[in-house]
Amino acid sequence: MTQKIEGNLPTAATLRTAATSSKIASAGEDRASPVAATPPTDSVKLTGEATNLQNLQRELSQSSAIDTGRVQAVKDALQNGSYSINPDAIASRMMDLNQQLAG
Repeated sequence: MTQKIEGNLPTAATLRTAATSSKIASAGEDRASPVAATPPTDSVKLTGEATNLQNLQRELSQSSAIDTGRVQAVKDALQNGSYSINPDAIASRMMDLNQQLAG
């Protein structure tokens, strides 16, 4: 009780046509002439706010993010033992940060 299904396999003519088409396409790529570059025509106009943000970014990149005076003061206080740590203030700030992150 076998059923014969025909028409599922590609015919020899279909395979030849596909092979010929790929040869023609690859031959055409070899003879293609380069396309001349087109001049750019796009332009961008920044808003006043964008310009201000660019200026602010430039200023921030030129300044130091580290207060070297404060760093030196903390180093000195740590070395001579006068730096005091307030664990309650640290815990309070950690709780505030946790609440901000939780939303």
